[in-house]
Amino acid sequence: MLADFEAADLPWGIVTNKPGWLTDPLLEQLGLSGRACCVVSGDTVNERKPHPLPLLHAAAVTGVSPDHCVYVGDAERDIVAGRAAGMQTVVAAYGYLAEHDHPETWNADGIIERPEDVVDWLTLRHLDAMVAS
Repeated sequence: MLADFEAADLPWGIVTNKPGWLTDPLLEQLGLSGRACCVVSGDTVNERKPHPLPLLHAAAVTGVSPDHCVYVGDAERDIVAGRAAGMQTVVAAYGYLAEHDHPETWNADGIIERPEDVVDWLTLRHLDAMVAS
């Protein structure tokens, strides 16, 4: 999925509530350091999700207007933050969802079952936008 984004020259980033001292080594171990256009950790700005500030900061760093961003998350706070930031939102149903979570009630723009599904979701949204115009 990330290789598809990079091949299409689509900027992508990471916004997490984890502090930087946990985020940075994890990204290094996963081989993702330096690939993301931005990494916003829980201590990068003065607010954390569900506040929209971390997502707005990420959009500013990547140089993309929030209304042209899609935020994918696996918690309700992710969807709340994305919507408050004016972004499209997608629930990652393969994430850390608990049994009591009901992502279909979070008012996200979509739900995906696998990481690679986001590429299909984006393609469908783009085609829908072209047909509507």
